[in-house]
Amino acid sequence: MKKKINIQFIAVSSFAVMVTAVMSMLLFYHIFTNQVFDDIEAYAHVIQPLDQKFWEQEKNLLRLEEDGLRITLIEADGKVAYDSSADQGRMDNHKERPEIRQAMERGEGRAVRWSATSSVHTLYYAQRLEHGEVLRVGKDSKNIFRIFLHTIELVVVLSAVTVLFCVCLSHILTRRLLLPIEKLASDLDEAEQEAVYEEISPFIQTIRKQHEDILSLARMRQEFTANVTHELKTPLTAIAGYAELIASGMADERDTRRFAHEIHVSSDRLQFLINDIIKLSELEDGEQELDFEDVDLYEMAQGCLDMLDVPAAKQEVSLKLRGEPCIVRANRVLLDELLYNLCSNAIRYNNHGGSVTVTVESENSQVLLAVKDTGIGISKEHQERVFERFYRVDKSRSKQSGGTGLGLAIVKHIVAQHKAEMHLISEPGKGTEIRILFDTLIA
Repeated sequence: MKKKINIQFIAVSSFAVMVTAVMSMLLFYHIFTNQVFDDIEAYAHVIQPLDQKFWEQEKNLLRLEEDGLRITLIEADGKVAYDSSADQGRMDNHKERPEIRQAMERGEGRAVRWSATSSVHTLYYAQRLEHGEVLRVGKDSKNIFRIFLHTIELVVVLSAVTVLFCVCLSHILTRRLLLPIEKLASDLDEAEQEAVYEEISPFIQTIRKQHEDILSLARMRQEFTANVTHELKTPLTAIAGYAELIASGMADERDTRRFAHEIHVSSDRLQFLINDIIKLSELEDGEQELDFEDVDLYEMAQGCLDMLDVPAAKQEVSLKLRGEPCIVRANRVLLDELLYNLCSNAIRYNNHGGSVTVTVESENSQVLLAVKDTGIGISKEHQERVFERFYRVDKSRSKQSGGTGLGLAIVKHIVAQHKAEMHLISEPGKGTEIRILFDTLIA
């Protein structure tokens, strides 16, 4: 990444330097050309009042040649009357030369073109005189291009130095740019204390939050694995122990029956536990697609209570259903699982002779599902944690009644999948009520 940023910085800076250099040279050429035209215009104004014999003096001709100047006098018909650098008798008619034509039409003219006489590019300034003649002063481009070449050399050297400076600056800026990220990769806490530029702070905060989430998830998975191992070990140990006693022949017929019953109970608990773990894993899978349909929550609650009638009778718990038919948009399988876990928990942690009341009714634009029992209740310090996996308020009673400690954790995930709201109301010794509000239009 650092190398790529360096290359991009250098490429951008080099391109900028090259464009600046080219534009500077073009601008310099334009300014310099205008300056030369202004100079030869001034020469023309100085030369104009002088007599032609003064121009023809040898010392003046030598000076003109040294300065790269050329003086030409053209008559009104375009014939060359005098030229300081050539024999005017052999020269072509100049009437159609651009600078001469402009001077005859507008009083003065300028042109840069190849001179057939001097065989160099020449800058010309022509001025019309009082009697229709045209005085033209030319400046050879040899000296101009020599200066321009020196300028190009200077610009190239400066550009190279600038690019080299940009390369060094790019390395420094890239290092400073990536320093907080590199520190973040090695130590998140140190990156927080490090003074960084404002733009990267949200990025660091996001990375830190993701890191904390990953650590939290790792801890949850570790705890979950430890809890699963512990929960599985208990019934497996019981099964192995009773099976070993039967296999050794030490148990009589009566004990064998009792041991077989205990093996059956432990295997059932083991099966319930495995099923709940699988269900919870499926619910935690964010990529799982659920099918939603219109279901009658009242009808499903009635079916659930009918299914739990026998376990409730064993516990001497009466089951009641109140309310009215209400349609919600939900996943039928998950909703059935939610009802079963809530109602079975209400029966399991109830008192003998107690009751479980399920209410389904409309509440404003939502549908309320309430499961209320007259059981042991939950104290305040436990209410926030009862929806955690394997958390039990009364551990001995839970295991004795066959609870896995995952029922309310499953309920919590199902409620989240349906974007519903859940509230727990409980008081020790007076019972517990769990209220869930469903939207009628869950997508």
